[in-house]
Amino acid sequence: MIHKKNIIVALDNTSLLEVENILNQLDPQECLVKVGSILFNSNGKEALALVSEKGFEIFLDLKFHDIPNTVKDSILSFIDYKIKFFTVHISGGPAMLQAAKQASKEIGSKCIGVSILTSLTSNEIIEIYSKNIQEVVSKMFILAGQEGLDGIVCSPLELEVAAALIPNLIKITPGIRMSQNRRDDQSRTLSAKQAILNGADYLVIGRPITKNKNIKQNFNMIHKSIYE
Repeated sequence: MIHKKNIIVALDNTSLLEVENILNQLDPQECLVKVGSILFNSNGKEALALVSEKGFEIFLDLKFHDIPNTVKDSILSFIDYKIKFFTVHISGGPAMLQAAKQASKEIGSKCIGVSILTSLTSNEIIEIYSKNIQEVVSKMFILAGQEGLDGIVCSPLELEVAAALIPNLIKITPGIRMSQNRRDDQSRTLSAKQAILNGADYLVIGRPITKNKNIKQNFNMIHKSIYE
């Protein structure tokens, strides 16, 4: 299903002035925004306050991964902010995922599980997990479904597997690019339109939108590429 408001703009900046400039060129009725570790570690909850003040729904991408009580209490600390989605590492295991899910209910948010980072290559995944990509992500997707998570983050190349194993979960996809770049730090990428066709519900897009001053123009171009 294609959502009209299915682009999540990644605010991977350290300066709140830069973030405010980006937000001023975007429409909260057209997109969500991602607050990840770069922005949050630089500015803390002041960044969340700015985003909320501008009227945007927040995808809090801090990828919580710790013992269950620590994860739960960390998530509960955001109860005063309107967090639509937040992320946890599925590899944290059942008890941690259950704690995160409980905390998500208390803050009125949705718990999204991260499978494998899109920066990892096939060879690196085999080196780390001793299994191929499909085996690893399949197990993680099944675990996310079993523990009642609301959705998953995965590479666009794993969307078809996710659609088959967990059809009712939200699918959020990073690694969206308008063109291939050898110097890119994302290894498993796809175009925005193809990711939607493959089953993505939301697309996380950063640099293709925010890389230069024409932010609104960049956003409109990508949005148009999906629907035409």
